[in-house]
Amino acid sequence: MSANENSRSMGARVRARRSAVQALYQWFLTERPMTEIITEFEHERKELKKADGDYFRDILAGSARNSVAINDALTPFLDRALHELDPVTRAVLHLGMYELKYQPVLPCRVILNEAVELAKLFGAEDSYKYINGVLDQAAQRLRLGG
Repeated sequence: MSANENSRSMGARVRARRSAVQALYQWFLTERPMTEIITEFEHERKELKKADGDYFRDILAGSARNSVAINDALTPFLDRALHELDPVTRAVLHLGMYELKYQPVLPCRVILNEAVELAKLFGAEDSYKYINGVLDQAAQRLRLGG
């Protein structure tokens, strides 16, 4: 893959993550089936046109299918109950933990950097600091055996 193709591919994955956070947010608030939300995004959201559609579907389906395991994995690193987190923070953490647990080929730094950027884009003013701290601890334990 050329450097230009790799850059385009990375950009498409970034866009997939952005849409995935929005879809997770919607899923948490509405409790609609994830398959319906994925279909809605694919047919009604123009920002998904330039995203990596396969990755978008994979991370959302995987996040929904493994939701209990993801929540259980997050809990030890939180300073409050999961349901007390605002939905944006919860969505970013959910996606980050999914990638840490189920996407082992992705480097930890990429996952943490993307989560921080998503938090800056969608979250409360300093939520990125909290998200970075939680996912950094999780990465230490899950990936580095700490």
